[in-house]
Amino acid sequence: MTLDAIIPALPFVAVGFGAQLVDGALGMAFGVISNTLLISLGVPPAAASAGVHTVETFTTAASGISHVAQRNVDWRLFRRLALPGIAGGILGAYVLSNIDAGVARPFVLAYLAAIGLYLLWRGIRHREPRETTPRYVAPLGLVGGFLDAAGGGGWGPVVTSNLLAQGGSPRRTIGTVNTTEFFLTATVSATFIAQLGWAAFTTATLGLMVGGVLAAPLGALIARRLPTRMLLLLVSAVLILTSLYGIVHALSR
Repeated sequence: MTLDAIIPALPFVAVGFGAQLVDGALGMAFGVISNTLLISLGVPPAAASAGVHTVETFTTAASGISHVAQRNVDWRLFRRLALPGIAGGILGAYVLSNIDAGVARPFVLAYLAAIGLYLLWRGIRHREPRETTPRYVAPLGLVGGFLDAAGGGGWGPVVTSNLLAQGGSPRRTIGTVNTTEFFLTATVSATFIAQLGWAAFTTATLGLMVGGVLAAPLGALIARRLPTRMLLLLVSAVLILTSLYGIVHALSR
């Protein structure tokens, strides 16, 4: 590959790296960060969305492997999340092809912003939050998978934030949710990839994929090393900011 072919992809590599670094460390936001930055770089919204969904199949695989290597995965929680998440994703994909699910999006985002404020309060008030085993996992996986497919994203914000609100360990919650997301993304994206084939792999898509795969091990390492309180504060900040951005964007249409 020549230098002339590599240079145009570098901005997209940087976008993928930054978005996956946040997503791998905090368990959310690859989609919203990538879409926002790609559009700001001049990529049409439809092309940006298609590219991000294709890339996530690869970045979630790299992120999951990295979290397994860092021992961030709770396998019991993984088993409780995976099948309901996949079922919710299949249902969401079906609904998306028949019904407009965008009407509910502002309400879901408002709920996530409220969860973010709760996690922020927990992080500020408690130096070492008490960790407990989350009770409501399968229904949460079903809802998270459905919203991710029907709403064009949301697995990380919905599932990670709610498991943390139930008292789950931040490091293991983030690692498990990221690892489970690969199976959800692969299921939801299978038809999309089969239809587009190699046509989906534009310069932007390849740049995102390279940057995301490179950042995945570093994101998992950050999740392992950061203190619990800092993880809670960072998750709440990302959740609040991305939810408010989504609300403004949805209401301005």
